[in-house]
Amino acid sequence: MEKDTVLTMRKIHKVFPGVRALCDVDFTLRKGEIHALMGENGAGKSTLIKVLTGVYIKDAGEIHINGIDKPINIKSPQEAQDLGISTVYQEITLCPNLTVAENIFIGRSKSNVVNWTKMRKKAGNILDNLGIPAKPVQQLGNCSLAVQQMVAIARAVDMDCKALILDEPTSSLDDNEVAKLFSLMRDLKSRGTGIIFVTHFLEQVYEVCDRITVLRNGDLIGEYGIKDLPRFELISKMLGKDLNALSEIRHKEEAAPDVQSAPVYEADGLSSTAGIRPFNFQIRQGEVNGFTGLLGSGRSESVRVIFGADKVTGGTVKVGGRNVKISSPIEAMKNGIGYLPEDRKNDGIIADLSVRENIILALQVMKGFFKPFTKAQAQAFADEYIKALNIKTSSADTPLKTLSGGNQQKVILARWLLTHPKYLILDEPTRGIDISVKVEIQKLVLRLAEEGMSITFISSEMEEMLRTCSRLIVMRDRHVVGELSGDRMTRDNIMHTIAGGTE
Repeated sequence: MEKDTVLTMRKIHKVFPGVRALCDVDFTLRKGEIHALMGENGAGKSTLIKVLTGVYIKDAGEIHINGIDKPINIKSPQEAQDLGISTVYQEITLCPNLTVAENIFIGRSKSNVVNWTKMRKKAGNILDNLGIPAKPVQQLGNCSLAVQQMVAIARAVDMDCKALILDEPTSSLDDNEVAKLFSLMRDLKSRGTGIIFVTHFLEQVYEVCDRITVLRNGDLIGEYGIKDLPRFELISKMLGKDLNALSEIRHKEEAAPDVQSAPVYEADGLSSTAGIRPFNFQIRQGEVNGFTGLLGSGRSESVRVIFGADKVTGGTVKVGGRNVKISSPIEAMKNGIGYLPEDRKNDGIIADLSVRENIILALQVMKGFFKPFTKAQAQAFADEYIKALNIKTSSADTPLKTLSGGNQQKVILARWLLTHPKYLILDEPTRGIDISVKVEIQKLVLRLAEEGMSITFISSEMEEMLRTCSRLIVMRDRHVVGELSGDRMTRDNIMHTIAGGTE
């Protein structure tokens, strides 16, 4: 066994009913390296991590820690933590009803007596050192998603960890926060900590990682030095075929939406209790537009007020040229508006329900729960969209929580497509999902627009916005500061507008 290894996994095998999750997978993490674990959703990344951290018990294989020849069996996350393995998962798993300080130290006290003053002071020092804009006494649930993610990272980092697992830690962070995290990761690396980094942002992999291990369909494809694996080859290995899909997605120079026709949706002076200042907005048939801006600029809050998910405090709305009042999601749905929310875990999926039940949910709400669909009808709806969106599930009866993140996102998308909306809002539809599903969703968005659907598309990845949208509404501090389209819709112009220039 190598002396400089933090951990090794050999011939790891894991099978779930009807699914081979891992087959003879090897993985090595060395001291002082940042090691990317890459693959599509469903490739086995999360399963491998959960085997390593004792969430799942492996069916076969060996795990070695710190170069010791004798294999170990990790039976629980606490046991993994005691061995120096700390994890921050993609979905935030902290307690929103507790304070920031309590979340950082929960489960770590060796005594039944808590020194609250000492705990809060130490938490404050941790937050200050990491530059996290939160107070120890602040309730975590009142923090933004980005701050909650950073608190989870702070909790893991503060433990005496030899191996730090970061599963999509940057999915809710803006560029400045990502830079702070990377600085912290490099500091830990210099002190000998091994870091397993799971992300779908290819740029981040090549910016901060030393090695890459690629999985596909539960199999090990290989381990590579970062300099030995160009991006295109990485994508090809992840997908098992050559891929030029990203370049194909470039938004076509098709005819613009008919500017003489009445907007599908139009708002004048719309504002909300979430702090969105009055703004004007419209979208025409077949148009794909988007809200862009830095984290916290008000992108999500703008579409939430359009959908009636946040309380409207002012403004007027027209749908199809007629005045309507939309003060709740059900009113938006009845006016032909669908909304895929930013927070998939809390606002999107019903984890314990089946794939079928999740798909028919929105249409059933519109019809009324006292008029349920027959099982045959529900099954037909589910079968149609499982096939149309290529949802990877063993059956429509499978609980949604057992699907990969990308397939969960497809199920939510199917839910709204089943309602046949005239106007569909997609808030971060590709966050935390693999490159191939991103490509599928982007192509689907453009196809739906060609078929006449109006779509608002929001993504933290600026290049994705530029590929997909024909018009961008630029936001800063929950206020619309500009609008860009055509040749003016460039990265430089977006940043200039956000920074305070004109549109």
